[in-house]
This record gives sequence, structure tokens and C-alpha cells, in this order.
Amino acid sequence: MNDKKPRRILSGVQPSGKLHLGNYFGAIRQHIALQDEGDCFYFIADYHALTTLRDAAEREAEEAKRNGRAARSVADFLRENVWDVAIDYLALGLDPAKAAFFRQSDVPEVTELAWILSTVTGLGLLERAHSYKDKTARGIQASVGLLTYPVLMAADILIYRSNLVPVGKDQVQHLEMTRDMAGYFNTAFGKEIFPPPMERLDNVPVVPGTDGQKMSKSYGNTIEIFAEGKALKKAVMGVVTDSAPMEAPKNPDTCNVFNLFKLFATEQEQAALAERYRAGGMGYGEAKTQLLNQIDAYFGPFREKRKQLAADPAGVEAVLQAGAAKARAEAQKTMELVRKATGLRK
Repeated sequence: MNDKKPRRILSGVQPSGKLHLGNYFGAIRQHIALQDEGDCFYFIADYHALTTLRDAAEREAEEAKRNGRAARSVADFLRENVWDVAIDYLALGLDPAKAAFFRQSDVPEVTELAWILSTVTGLGLLERAHSYKDKTARGIQASVGLLTYPVLMAADILIYRSNLVPVGKDQVQHLEMTRDMAGYFNTAFGKEIFPPPMERLDNVPVVPGTDGQKMSKSYGNTIEIFAEGKALKKAVMGVVTDSAPMEAPKNPDTCNVFNLFKLFATEQEQAALAERYRAGGMGYGEAKTQLLNQIDAYFGPFREKRKQLAADPAGVEAVLQAGAAKARAEAQKTMELVRKATGLRK
């Protein structure tokens, strides 16, 4: 009989805008696969989103103005994005019977732990965070929340006493900081409350945006997962290519269209299209049409599931509430240990 406890896996996603192909291949696909490998807790990071929410809402408002649409308020922007993320994840295969799925703000204990961790964490550690430096360099206001973002992230991870956190390479430093904070707390209060969480780095592809940079909402170069019809066609046909004429041979390895195509196509399909590139006589419009067909075929079944979920908001809310109840039960167990260790409770 195997009495070994399953690994506890924790990850979060920020509701900063419509989820796109970069989100799917960089995180969502891995999150769904991990449901069968451990005890999973996945949350929608609405507290974290508040650090950059206004900037994201302003970018969307500018886009809405250009397209003749009414802009959403900041509050509506957050609420609707949280809802979209919830429906997207469930449509893409997250199983609430296997993973606790919830809003971060529905577990208030996490902010209590964040405060306690902040009392044992040095300012210098936070000032060295790469994400803080990068965001302030891009003009995002240097708020206290932005500076202490890693403390809240540590609380998210430690409150469930997580063992494994799937992250991208840009988040590894945050995991190192989380382990530091766990150690600071355990040493300060003489109790081994928090196990050191480890990062899981998957061999995920860098998904190019429509302009060739890394796909990111902040760059305005995304292809949304659930775009369809004219909106999807416009995004795909807008992928930047070089100016090689139709008759000229082309290099598939340096082409944004081909690199996106590879995410969806079989090896045989990739080889066939690469041969067409190198032979010449094919325009980029044909390659874009093949990419469009691949995206449609891959996400088509998920789109139908999403429409069903969107028509049942009470059912989606029930999933989030059930996930929050499971998460809070674990968070409260941890906080009871923390309060006793610190002297806040007997």
C-alpha cells in the first residue's frame, strides 16, 4: 500500500485580458495535463491583477476607441476578465473534480499570510525582483503593491503548502524568493511550517506574436484562443512576414507564420509546408490560410463547450465557489499553524 501523499501543485493566471495562444501553449495546456499528476490548486489572480489593472484597462480603452466601441470601466474590466478566464479554463479541459479552481480574492487568508510574511522579509530582496525592475522601466507606477507582489505570490504558494509550481523561466526568481520567505518564517518562529516549493519548468515553446515578438497582450500582438470568424481571420492575416515575392523560395525557420503553424501541425504537415516554402511559388497568404485552418480545427470543439458554459453562469459560479471552499479549508489549516507559531493564537 502506498501511503505517500500526492504532490500539491499550485498555479495562478492573471485576468489581464483575453487569453491568447501564448497563454495556452505557455501555461494552460500544462495546467490541464497536470490534473492527473497531483493535488492541483489553480486560482484566478485578481488581487495580483490590481497592480497593473489600470494600465491594461487603458490600453483596451484606446483600442476600443480606435474601433468605435465603448470602453469598459476599470471595475467592469476586472470582473469580466475574471469571468472570461474561468470560462476559458473550463472549456479547455480543466476538470473541477480533479483540481480546485477559484478566485484568489475568495480566499482572504492569503492576504493575512502575505502581511505576516512581509514582517520577516527584507526590503532589499523585493527591490532585486526582476519583474519589479522591468515593469517600472516600462512606465508602470512603482506602487507598494507592485513592490510587494512577490510577497503575495509567496503567500499564494505557501498557504496551501505547495510542493510544485509550474512556471516559466521568467518566474523562477519568484520561486527562489518564496523559498527564502518560507525559510525566514520557519527560522524566525522556530517552526517548520512551510515546505520549500519547487518550480517545474516545462519545455514550452516561445509563441511568436503577430509581429514576431513574444506574444503578449501588452504588445498588442496576440491571437485570442476563442477568436473566430472575421476576428480570427483578421488576426492571422495580420501576421508579419518578409517581402519575398511569391515565386521566391522562403525560409520556414524564420517565418512567424510557420512558427505558429508548428504549434498545431503534425510532423508530416510541418514537413510538407516547409517543402512548399523552400520550393518557391507559394505566397504567404496560402501559408496563413493553412494556419487559420489549423487554429479552427484545434479550438473548434472547445468553442462549442465555451458557449455552453457562458450560457450557464450559475454553474460556472458554483465551480468557483466549490473550489474556493476547498482552498479555504486548506488555507485555514495553514493559518492556524501560523497563528500559533507567531503567538497570535494559543
